[in-house]
Amino acid sequence: MADKKDLYDEVKELSTKKALSFIPFLKEKLFTCNDKLLTATKIAVAGNVIDLAAQVEFDLQEELEKIFHTEFSHNDFEAFAKVLQTAKNIVILGDNVGEHIFDYLFIETLQELYPKLTCTYMVRGNPIINDVTCKEAKEAGFEKLCNLVDSGVNTPGFVYERAAKEAQKLFDEADLVISKGMGNYECLSPSHRDNICFLLKVKCNVVANSLGKEVGDIVCKLV
Repeated sequence: MADKKDLYDEVKELSTKKALSFIPFLKEKLFTCNDKLLTATKIAVAGNVIDLAAQVEFDLQEELEKIFHTEFSHNDFEAFAKVLQTAKNIVILGDNVGEHIFDYLFIETLQELYPKLTCTYMVRGNPIINDVTCKEAKEAGFEKLCNLVDSGVNTPGFVYERAAKEAQKLFDEADLVISKGMGNYECLSPSHRDNICFLLKVKCNVVANSLGKEVGDIVCKLV
C-alpha cells in the first residue's frame, strides 16, 4: 500500500550513520581497556538499544557512556569466555540495523583474540521492522569480515522452523550461538540446542519477567 519494499529504510540509514559516528570512541575504548573481550561484548550489548519495536526507548549516547561501568544483571560472561576458548566455529544472530555496526567491532575483536575461530553473521531474510538484512550487512562490509548468511527468516526473531536449510545446518553445527537482542531471545527460549549466549538489553516487561530482571538491565545469559 505504501509502495515501498522497506518501510523503515530511511530510519535504518539514520541509525547506521549515528552508530558509525561512535566508532572512533569505541575503538579508543578497545585500544585502552584491560579486557578486550568484555569491552567488545558490552559494545555489542550497547548497540541493542537501537530497536524500533521496543516498549521503551533509550538514548544511544547515554547508554555508551555508562555501559562500561554497568554490570550484567544476569552475568554468565566468564562461562561465555570459557566456551570461546575452545570453540572453532560460532554463529552470531544479528538483530537491528545500527546495532550491526557495533556487532562488526565485536566480531573483529573475536577474530583478533581467537585467530582460528570461524564466525558466521546471520541476518533476516527480508525487511522486517528495523532488523538487519543482507543489504545493510553488505554495506557495512560483513562479507569481507566473516561468513555472511541470509537466514531466510521473515520474522523479528530467529524462528528455527522458518530458517533456510543452510541456516539451520549452521545453527545446529556451531560450537556456540551468540544471540543478539530480545526478538532472538524470545524465539529461542527454549531451543533444541545448548551453548546459546543471549546478549541483550531488557526493553519490555515480557522479557523482564521471563528473565526475572528489570527493564533497562543488560544480560549475558549462556544456556
